[in-house]
Amino acid sequence: MGSWALLYYISTTIFAAVLGILLVLAIQPGDPTIKELSDYRGDSRHVSTLDAFLDLIRNMFPENLLTACFQQVETVFRQISKNVTVAPMEYVDGEVTIANDSQPITYFDRKQVYKDGTNVLGLIVFCIAFGIIGGQLGEFGAPMVRFFIILNEIIMRIVIIIMWYSPFGIMSLIVGKIMAINDLAKTAEQLGLYMLTVVAGLAIHACVTLPFLYFVVTHKNPFTFFKGMLQAWVTALGTASSAATLPVTFRCLEENNGVDKRVTRFVLPVGATVNMDGTALYEAVAAIFIAQMNGIDLSAGQVISVSLTATAASIGAASVPSAGLVTMLLVLTSVGLPTEDISMIVAVDWLLDRVRTSINVLGDAFGAGIIHHLCRGELGHTNVNRISIEIRDCYADSRRRSSVSSAQYSFRNVPKHKKASNFSRTTTVNVDEDSNNETQM
Repeated sequence: MGSWALLYYISTTIFAAVLGILLVLAIQPGDPTIKELSDYRGDSRHVSTLDAFLDLIRNMFPENLLTACFQQVETVFRQISKNVTVAPMEYVDGEVTIANDSQPITYFDRKQVYKDGTNVLGLIVFCIAFGIIGGQLGEFGAPMVRFFIILNEIIMRIVIIIMWYSPFGIMSLIVGKIMAINDLAKTAEQLGLYMLTVVAGLAIHACVTLPFLYFVVTHKNPFTFFKGMLQAWVTALGTASSAATLPVTFRCLEENNGVDKRVTRFVLPVGATVNMDGTALYEAVAAIFIAQMNGIDLSAGQVISVSLTATAASIGAASVPSAGLVTMLLVLTSVGLPTEDISMIVAVDWLLDRVRTSINVLGDAFGAGIIHHLCRGELGHTNVNRISIEIRDCYADSRRRSSVSSAQYSFRNVPKHKKASNFSRTTTVNVDEDSNNETQM
């Protein structure tokens, strides 16, 4: 199951990134006049690809589980400028003189800090280790397993109640974001074609790529599958968080589409952190859009670098709102694009973030359906083994109970004079032994 999931994650993410690059090169939404007319100005930020991947490894093993629920580690670079006094040697009239000279220098100081946001990857790694050890305990760890099963059922029922109010909450979130834009007409005029490119790419990936892959593998109707995921898709559209949508996604897959719980419990939590199809497409489009806006022509090698970096950066993106803006710095740095231009697309990121998060959730859901189909033989074999073990245990238990009951029945049917004679014989032997012991003493 794990190998199929990894293959699905990598392939769909690469497909999404390549699709975004093809669309942005065909539509050409970037225009140098946009930057001249824009009022957005940002600061350059120094980033390192190596530190970003090292942060991914650091977050896999959090120092504190309670901290991991609210914060995650990030490497930041702080620019430091100071004057350094140098003392060059000079020869004046045959004598050596030292002239004190002060020169300003600038360098970057690397530091690990905690930023707001749930460390989902670290929690997943801990939960996997906790589940493996708990499963090895057998009957001794059964009370802990039952505790989490009951806790999960309680949470799911609370989610069902909350979902009745989700349309009002989602509408309020979107209206609040729209009202926060100062000049909606100017923003749409400057970034409308860029938004159209991203939304078109996400729509093609959700309506063509994922359904086609699902149909080829399972030979089932993908639109029926999507109909069962409609509630999770709407929730992701409103919350802009894959992690916040997980309970609804569990419920839609297991109840509406009949996916095995063992598949959903493994694929969805990992997919919410690793499988970011929409984020990879968005980052690829945004990087080339910024290059076009600055009048920079990217070579074929740089375009390939953008696709690979966007794929890798999307894996490290957190499943929280607007996480793609942070990882997009890696994509821009990989091809030498100005990182301060990210501030120009922040005005519309709230909308694109919701759309790409909904595509991420659909990608996880289709992946769970495909993996469930591919692993149906393994899952069925596991069920047969489990049933046979349970039958064997029940048979052994019934044999043990029948043997005990037959022994008790035979003892009750023994005649009373035989019981008394046996008892007296035993008593006599004990008395004789006691008398012998007294004689020897």
